[in-house]
Amino acid sequence: MLQDNINHNKTVKPNTGFLNDLKEKLPEFFTENKFDEEGNIIEESKFDLEKFQCALKEKNVEELTSGHQLAFIGKDYAKKQAGEHATSVIVPNNDHNNLAENKESKNLFFSGDNLEVLRHLQNNYNNSIDLIYIDPPYNTGSDGFVYPDKFEYSDQALKDMFGMNDEELGRLKTIQGNATHSAWLTFMFPRIWLAKRLLSEKGLMFISIDDNEQANLKLMCDEIFGEVSFVGSIGWESKTKSQNTKTSYDKLQPKIETILVYSTVAINHFNLVVTGEKEYPFKDEKGAYREYTLETMSAEGVRGRGTMVFDIEGIQPPPGKQWKLGKDKIEEYKNKGSLSIRDGKVIIKIRPGEEKSYETEPFWGFFPKSIGTAETAKKELNKLMGNTELFDTVKPSELIKRIVFHATDKNSTVLDFFAGSGTTADAVMQLNANDQGNRRFILVQLPEKTYSLADNGNKVANKGSESPFNAGYSTIDEISRDRVQKASKKIQEEPNIILPEHFDGGFKHYYVVAPDQPTLDDLEAFDFETGLFKDGSGQLRQLSESGFDDMIQPFSSESLQVVGSASGEDTIKTTWLVTDGYKLDMPVENIDLRGYTAFYVDNSRLYLINEHWSSQQTNALLNLIGKNQLSVQTIVMYGYSFGLESIRELEIGLKQLNSKVNLVKRY
Repeated sequence: MLQDNINHNKTVKPNTGFLNDLKEKLPEFFTENKFDEEGNIIEESKFDLEKFQCALKEKNVEELTSGHQLAFIGKDYAKKQAGEHATSVIVPNNDHNNLAENKESKNLFFSGDNLEVLRHLQNNYNNSIDLIYIDPPYNTGSDGFVYPDKFEYSDQALKDMFGMNDEELGRLKTIQGNATHSAWLTFMFPRIWLAKRLLSEKGLMFISIDDNEQANLKLMCDEIFGEVSFVGSIGWESKTKSQNTKTSYDKLQPKIETILVYSTVAINHFNLVVTGEKEYPFKDEKGAYREYTLETMSAEGVRGRGTMVFDIEGIQPPPGKQWKLGKDKIEEYKNKGSLSIRDGKVIIKIRPGEEKSYETEPFWGFFPKSIGTAETAKKELNKLMGNTELFDTVKPSELIKRIVFHATDKNSTVLDFFAGSGTTADAVMQLNANDQGNRRFILVQLPEKTYSLADNGNKVANKGSESPFNAGYSTIDEISRDRVQKASKKIQEEPNIILPEHFDGGFKHYYVVAPDQPTLDDLEAFDFETGLFKDGSGQLRQLSESGFDDMIQPFSSESLQVVGSASGEDTIKTTWLVTDGYKLDMPVENIDLRGYTAFYVDNSRLYLINEHWSSQQTNALLNLIGKNQLSVQTIVMYGYSFGLESIRELEIGLKQLNSKVNLVKRY
């Protein structure tokens, strides 16, 4: 499982991620793999530069006349990070996920390093995110940003990887723990690079930034997305008053923050989809309009009103239901000629002038002041969280709500991998409640501690984090998750909002965690040929160095020191689902093989994780497949749990079946 990725990462070079991307988009410019007689790859495919150059010449492109790129210390290292696979596991918070409000939720919250989460999401959310909004650290010198990623290789390994001399290596290592431009760009580059690959064909990415890194971010995104994919920039007045004082007259203190917008495809920014054209796709003699199919809701409980049950052109709401619009509003639409009946449904024409202006007016250039500022956003958050000040800077929910409205449809998926206070989730839920939408959110937040340890070992509040610590929050992601829950409750209790019946006010929670060093040592020490572990002297031993008698227990939530009551088996299963491209709401069926529990997914894939597999289980499985009682295309087994004889016996049995079944061993 992890060892395969660790071994892969050792082979990754600065251009590996880029070449993989090229191979996916332009496979015609790669040579074929070469195989030996047994089918093993002896030479990987290579990029055919000559063929590519020839293709350019046929387009009459002789040279790049205006090309340039951003250079910074650590760029090769950042590009290498972009090409690496995840070396962490995904631990489900079973205690949270099994609650009634979360059990069927399609929303996701990941607590962990967003670089690792983005690597995982490449497998199951590639080309499927419709909107990404992030508010990354601004590198102001006072926001606490320092380059946090560790150099995981020795000095000699780094020199060999990048062809560095001692001086160049020294320059690279200077970014560790610093807040320089190079450190910030090295931090952001792999995250933006991976995020782009998650966007759908019409996906958009919005990035908030201030003047400290705005120019560098623009150049970096031009390189990652391409200049032709730059949609434009939007101004947001984050402060109501200028920060100029008598003591700072020598420096302009702007009130405006910038939001850069990029698309996955080349786009003419004057024809941006967010101008409102997509909201009103139909036209008649009165102008543009959109269609709304009148919905019903339960007539029971506190929202039930007898006046909402009436006849509309011969149509009544079903028993126990009521219309979501009152008789007066329906009469208004009827008098304007905006109401019709089609296939037994009530259809209403909605025109731009009949909706809130913030929803219909294009926001190109600047957001209006009614969106709110950082100050009003902080008040909004403090009120929601019980008048406790938890963050110094916050984005207003109306700001994100407006972005989501214009850049998505009602079934879109929205990602924010710098979740902070959780504003994006709040905005998505508010908008769904307003327009009966079914948008889903994915949030990622590093579990950064709100405290540090004093010299005497006692916990003390970090600078700027005194209130969160004293309010009972030990990590930032705890605040984010609590805000989402409080926001959901507030929306559902709002008397003037008629919620859609499918309203999703919950979320599934997962920790993304790297195993501890003893477990990593065990992964490295495992001998595939014997099924034993090599100790420090190279001798084979039955037990692992970590003291566990299996390689499942180290991946439980208890062993990984997170909450949630997840077994090691739960963690491995969840991580594998994502690795194999399945969304985390994919149903998993338990299959009993004579007392052994296997996991069946997508009517095609079987996971074998537990120990205690024997000939009895092999025979039971082969019988089910052979008698067409179980359709299996691929069996994935956890190699650490199986003896060599059991593996060979299963391999031989599968070859005797009429249908081909692939056996994949993971370590």
